[in-house]
Amino acid sequence: MTKIYPDAASALDGVLRNNMLIAAGGFGLCGIPERLLDAIRDSGVTGLTFASNNAGIDNEGIGKLLRTRQVAKMISSYVGENKEFERQYLSGELAVEFSPQGTLAERMRAGGAGIPGFYTRTGVGTEVAKGKEHKDFPDRDGVMQTYILEQGIFADLSIIKAWKADTTGNLIFRKTARNFNLPAAACGKVCVAEVEEVVPAGSLDPDQIHLAGVFVNRIVCGAPYDKKIEFRTVRERETA
Repeated sequence: MTKIYPDAASALDGVLRNNMLIAAGGFGLCGIPERLLDAIRDSGVTGLTFASNNAGIDNEGIGKLLRTRQVAKMISSYVGENKEFERQYLSGELAVEFSPQGTLAERMRAGGAGIPGFYTRTGVGTEVAKGKEHKDFPDRDGVMQTYILEQGIFADLSIIKAWKADTTGNLIFRKTARNFNLPAAACGKVCVAEVEEVVPAGSLDPDQIHLAGVFVNRIVCGAPYDKKIEFRTVRERETA
């Protein structure tokens, strides 16, 4: 049975529903599954919860779904570049669960490994710790330290972006675009990957594969892509 689908909409066919939890890869605009996000927007599903490092920017990434009011909750680390996110959050239209960046990555990794929860010192004594179980453990020097319990993320769907895939679903990510795509991939019941290139099975160097095909259910080639930049900063030209 082939894992290759002709477009993002068909790759998500039968998977999407209202009020589902989606784990999305990417960091800023780097390595985001933009074709899949567009297809989710076009599908019209609502009440979505996204676990993602950030919420994109206005009209890019998850920001597109915020504009169409399809997102009910964000589980994120950094959301400072999205004015619509800010507006919806401050007006009470959008629920937000802030999670420290490393904690969020570990929550996704834990979900993919079947681990329901873990203890961490990150966030102790802050707003992040409110309402969470606290427990003391000795550190390596025998000094008792307080930890908080964080829950693994078990998503209904994972959407990720990779550089190359073979036809069996083995993936290679390109440089920093690996980011949250790896932990997001394994924590969903279904993982859909969009890639820049699909190559025949057996043509990838096994030592270069970052994610084994056993974690990937469906693949769509989304090329060509535009190079999107969040901020363009240039130095003023100096006079000769």
